[in-house]
Amino acid sequence: MKTIYIFALAALLAGCHGETPPASAPRTAAPAAYAPSGQHRQPSVPELTAMGRAMFSEPSLSASGRASCASCHDPAHAYGPANRLAVQLGGGDMATPGTRAVPSLRYIQNVPPFTEHYHDDDGDDSVDAGPTGGHNWDGRVQSAHEQALGPLLSPREMGNKDEAAVLVRLREGPLAAQFRKTFGDDIFAQPQAALRGALMALEVFQESPADFYPYTSKYDAYLRKQTTLSAQELRGLSLFNDETKGNCASCHISRISQGGAFPQFTDYGLINLGVPRNGKLAVNADPRYFDLGLCGPERTDLRDHPEYCGRFKTPSLRNVALRKVFFHNGGFDSLEQVLRFYVQRDTAPQKWYPKNADGGVHKFDDQPAGMDGNVNMEAPFGGKPGGKPALNDREIADVVAFLKTLTDGYTVK
Repeated sequence: MKTIYIFALAALLAGCHGETPPASAPRTAAPAAYAPSGQHRQPSVPELTAMGRAMFSEPSLSASGRASCASCHDPAHAYGPANRLAVQLGGGDMATPGTRAVPSLRYIQNVPPFTEHYHDDDGDDSVDAGPTGGHNWDGRVQSAHEQALGPLLSPREMGNKDEAAVLVRLREGPLAAQFRKTFGDDIFAQPQAALRGALMALEVFQESPADFYPYTSKYDAYLRKQTTLSAQELRGLSLFNDETKGNCASCHISRISQGGAFPQFTDYGLINLGVPRNGKLAVNADPRYFDLGLCGPERTDLRDHPEYCGRFKTPSLRNVALRKVFFHNGGFDSLEQVLRFYVQRDTAPQKWYPKNADGGVHKFDDQPAGMDGNVNMEAPFGGKPGGKPALNDREIADVVAFLKTLTDGYTVK
C-alpha cells in the first residue's frame, strides 16, 4: 500500500483546535506560524480557517460576482457539485463550460506531490508504482496552496484575469475588513503578501478536519468496531477486495495501513481506464480534441511521454454515493453504470463505444489511434467479447451497497 503523505498543516490545525488527529493523520512536527514577508501580524490557525471559510463561499471574488468555490464544491455534497452537469459553468458570463468534471475536495489532505516514480515505504519499497500524486485530474498542481489559485484565475471558473484582479475584488468586497483584521491593516499595501495570505487561508480552511476529513462514515464506525455491516454490505466489501472479482482495492485501498491510518480509498495513482468519449462536452465537438490527462492538453510538462497519455487521477471513493456524475469527463451518471462499464468494457464493448464505418466497435474512442496499449487491462477489465463479466447484476448491487457505507455523517446506534 502506498504511504499516506501527511501535511504538517494538518497536525498544526488539529493542535490549535485542541483536537486529537484522527487515525488517518498521525501527528507530525508543526511548522512555524504563517507570516507573509513584510507583514507584522501572525494570524492563528483558527483565524486563517475562518478567513478561508469566508472566502470559499464569497461570490464577489469571481469576475461574474455570482460564483464562489462553494458553487462547485458544495459542502452539503462532500464539497463536490450538487447538480448533474458533466462539467460546471463559469467565467465572466457564467455560461462558459469546463472541460472536466469537478471532483470532491474531501480526503485530499494526504495527497503527495507528483512524481513519475513512486516508491512505497509502507511495504515493498523496491516497487516503482509509476506516476503518482499531485492535485487536479492530471496531477499537475503540487500543493493545495497552489491549487487554490487555479480556479480564481481560470476563464472557465471564477474568471479573474490575473492575481491583481483577485486582490482588487478582495479589497473592495465584503471580506476586506476581516482580511485586514486577520493579516494587518496594511496588508493590501503588500500585494504579494496579501495574495500569499489569501491562498494560505484557503489552504488552511481545506485542512479543517471536521469539514474535509471527518471520518464519520458507517465504514469508519465499522473499522472502529462501533457497528456492523449488513450481509449485503459485507458481500460488497468482499467483492471490492477480491482480486479476481471487483479488484477495486488494488487502486482504492480499503484497509487500515500498517501505521494505523484509516484508508483514503485511493492510492493517489494515475491510470488510463479507456473511459468512453463524452459527446456532451463542448470541447469534444472538435474531433481532433482529446483530453489525455497526464500528457495534455492542460498539463504540458509531460507531453513527450506518450506512454502516459490517457492517465487520470484515481479519486477517493469516500462519499462517492453522493456524486451525480463520474470519471474525469462526467460521462456516467450512476454507480451501477460505472461498475457495469468496468466489468463489460471488454466483454461487451458494443454497449459503451460507437461503431466504426465498417460496423466494428471503436474501443477507447477518447484517445488517438496507437495508444490502446496505455489502457489498463487488470481485473475486473479484460476478457473477450461475449465472455462472462467479472461481476453479475447481484454482485454489482452488493458492491454499490458497500460503497454507500463510505458516506460521511453516519450516526452510531
